[in-house]
Amino acid sequence: MLNATWYDASSEVAVYVKLPRGFYISTPVGKYNPDWAIAFHDGKVKHIYFVAETKGDMSTMELRDIEKAKISCAREHFRAISAGSVVYDIVDSYKTLLDKVMK
Repeated sequence: MLNATWYDASSEVAVYVKLPRGFYISTPVGKYNPDWAIAFHDGKVKHIYFVAETKGDMSTMELRDIEKAKISCAREHFRAISAGSVVYDIVDSYKTLLDKVMK
C-alpha cells in the first residue's frame, strides 16, 4: 500500500498530497475520490503529475462493478482535462507507481 513514507524517501517526488474527501470527480455512477496526487521532479521521469488510486494487493484485487466504473470515468476525466499530461492509474506499491510513470 502506498503511504507518505514511500514519498518521503523518494528523490523523484517533488511534492505529494493525500487528496481530501472534498476532492472528487462526478461520474454517472456517483462521486469518486482518488487517493493521492503526486508531482515528480522535471527531467527525472516522463510524466510529471500522477493521480493514484491505491489498493493493497493487485493480484487478488476484486473491484466492485461500481468502483470499476468510477475508475474508468476518472481515467477519462484526467485524460480529457490534461491532454495526457496527468497520469491516472491504480497502483499497489511505489515500485508499481514508478514503473507506470517511467513508461
